[in-house]
Amino acid sequence: MAKIKLEYLWLDGYEPTQNLRSKTKVEEHENFQGTLEEIGNWSFDGSSTKQAEGGSSDCLLVPVAIYPDPERINGWLVMCEVMNADGTPHPSNGRATIDDDNDDFWFGFEQEYFIMDTKTLLPLGFPVGGYPAPQGMYYCSVGGKNTHGRKLVEEHANLCIDAGINFEGINQEVACGQWEFQLFAKGAKKAGDEIWVARYLLDRLTEKYGYYIEYHPKPLGDTDWNGSGMHANFSNEVLRTCGSQETYERICEAFRPVTKEHIAVYGAYNEQRLTGKHETASINDFSYGVSDRGCSIRIPLMTVQKGWKGWLEDRRPASNGDPYKIAARIIKTVKSAL
Repeated sequence: MAKIKLEYLWLDGYEPTQNLRSKTKVEEHENFQGTLEEIGNWSFDGSSTKQAEGGSSDCLLVPVAIYPDPERINGWLVMCEVMNADGTPHPSNGRATIDDDNDDFWFGFEQEYFIMDTKTLLPLGFPVGGYPAPQGMYYCSVGGKNTHGRKLVEEHANLCIDAGINFEGINQEVACGQWEFQLFAKGAKKAGDEIWVARYLLDRLTEKYGYYIEYHPKPLGDTDWNGSGMHANFSNEVLRTCGSQETYERICEAFRPVTKEHIAVYGAYNEQRLTGKHETASINDFSYGVSDRGCSIRIPLMTVQKGWKGWLEDRRPASNGDPYKIAARIIKTVKSAL
């Protein structure tokens, strides 16, 4: 028998942006294989996370995905859905709204973020009381003059890969102290699970560096510094195989009348980022175009070159958006066009 550390992860009920919560359960197991069937549900005090009242505070944690914890001996990360006491999905549970039980939809999320110094409360590379050199040399930069935080970013990439997450890449972004990682998964629920677990690993890692991660889409306010998004690349069987420009345009047009519904779940304070500047479309408009990063939805050039077989990129989701809710809304819109 061995002691196994199970780190149960869930999303709280805070608005407008939910937060990750976690706690550790230690169990004895013999020959633990790391499967959901080997572990059970748990509960937590929902009155402390804005998910229940004190008089009836228990909320259920139902495991939905499990990954090795690369920083713990005999440790595992357990992503959970939050359920009411009667077993129905809690209102804060965005994962339960995803209509993709057959994993027809594939998602690749590009998670941007700023690394912040806990002492200065500024992005890495920002001097106190001023600004670093203007944007231009930070994007995909190399060298200590323009690159800040690489040690943490590289360590985070290794942790995600060691956890078995389908981690696809990293790069420094346009603003000083701003980075991005990319994940891809076949199945919308799995894609959401992996973004949240990757965020957890990133947030936990900052504890030993004296940093914290800022997911706000425009943390530097109304300035010329870029904001942060979480571009959503998506496809289903139709998009991957149709070979039809008409079908692609019909699906894109289905997004136009529900623009507000998408923006409502694409992350808080996104209006500060979606100004029509800094490679973004205006939050008040909807557009799509081939290879156009200034559009709401970009049709990748590679998709066109492959005979209209591939994917689409929704460039509007904010860096603090919930990938579960984003995926659920995209799937609903795409299905409405088919």
